[in-house]
Amino acid sequence: MKKILSLTLVLVMVLSVAALVGCSGNKQPSGNDATGLKFGLGVVSDFGEAKDADGETNGQGEFNTTAVAVLLDAEGKIVSIDLDTAQIKTSWTSEGKVIAVEDLRTKYDKGTDYNMAAFGKKHDGTEGKVLEWNEQADAFMATAKGKTLAEVKAFMAEDGYAQGDLATAGCTINVADFISALEKAVNSAVDSKATAENKLAVALVSDAEHSSKDATEDAAGLSQVDTTISAVVTDAEGKVVVAKTDCVQGKMPFDVAGKSTLDATAEIKTKLELGADYGMAAYGKKHDGSEGAVKEWNEQAAAFDAALVGKTAADFAGFAGEDGYAQGDLATAGCTMAIGDMIAAATAATK
Repeated sequence: MKKILSLTLVLVMVLSVAALVGCSGNKQPSGNDATGLKFGLGVVSDFGEAKDADGETNGQGEFNTTAVAVLLDAEGKIVSIDLDTAQIKTSWTSEGKVIAVEDLRTKYDKGTDYNMAAFGKKHDGTEGKVLEWNEQADAFMATAKGKTLAEVKAFMAEDGYAQGDLATAGCTINVADFISALEKAVNSAVDSKATAENKLAVALVSDAEHSSKDATEDAAGLSQVDTTISAVVTDAEGKVVVAKTDCVQGKMPFDVAGKSTLDATAEIKTKLELGADYGMAAYGKKHDGSEGAVKEWNEQAAAFDAALVGKTAADFAGFAGEDGYAQGDLATAGCTMAIGDMIAAATAATK
């Protein structure tokens, strides 16, 4: 009788524990639980001052792109953040001839070569050491972690420069583009499987040669910068958890005498922001000449991002053929465009 009673009590205890475990398993996950963190990418671009060629000096153009990637918790606080800026300076002659761009590195990649510490001054005129650009970017990211968008925005003064704890941390530059890109990243963030233990990185790869052309008597010249952006989250094995790719084009026209005809006030949208307005589906053709519908750029980029998931950087090269166009399963999924810069940016972001 005692044995039966004991077994009955044990069974009741086991069932009770199981019930409790079942209830806890139904708890709504949050933060870094199985549902993961929200993942977002924001990109803002602008033109620097364009200068005409005058026979003694070359014409000049400048295209700036800032990208910010974030992971956010359920409360909208920044768990992880990465950012960089591509400042690409182009030039052309007084005969309307394009001059090749020699340095396509981002500001972060330039490190001390950017020379902010050597030549920079505090915007308020006070004395003191000015940190290098990459160090100031690091200070911005460190200060932003654990904060909400609203809290980070409070670190920017009315003139766009850093203030408060952010300035104290060593970030004394204009952070308006950082904030604008961050706001886009937060507002566009989507649910993902990323966790706080994963690595987040953003990379920018620029090309100033492919679409640039000399001016003629009949047509304007063009100094065009194409900057491809990749935000990637990887796990401990280097496998992609989630990714997002975007691209922005900076078109700086000039005439046969080297005079700039740029409208620097024109709105600049990324290819993802343009969506169907980019016109790839309407005007694009398959590079192999075969018949069939061509998907819009944003749809092809989404197929590329999906293909990255579960792969390491070593796998990326296999997505493209020798001509640089997508091949195999990726092409079957609808990505049929040239993806060389997309692969380069994704590879850089997984290092």
